Amino acid sequence: MTLLLQGNVALKKKSKPSSQTTVLEVFPNPHPHRDYEIEHVAGEFTSVCPKTGQPDFGTITFIYTPDQVCIELKSLKLYLQTYRNQGIFYEDVTNVIFDELLTRLRPRRLTVISEWTPRGGLRSTIRCHYP
Repeated sequence: MTLLLQGNVALKKKSKPSSQTTVLEVFPNPHPHRDYEIEHVAGEFTSVCPKTGQPDFGTITFIYTPDQVCIELKSLKLYLQTYRNQGIFYEDVTNVIFDELLTRLRPRRLTVISEWTPRGGLRSTIRCHYP
């Protein structure tokens, strides 16, 4: 593991957490003939600001229309926890998660939204959409 030093804080250098520590598991879609929407909300997402070393707190919402598979929730929870000590910007973590879900699920539609608690009077929301 490579560490990035920021101030007095040692952070894990950005990498693909899922390939190193946990796998996003899936199960067969019980209704692949129908378009329906699944929404999962992870209200206690944490990562670390790579500039300040301070923790970032956010909510990540996943909205997708499955094709052949659906995401297994325990594996999603464990995958999200791999970011807890990662030094990664809001924009990057949202896009990395989006790309990994898109690759693993191959859904008909996918939206990932990250909403971050205010810091210095600013609140940020990042959205990624497919198609």
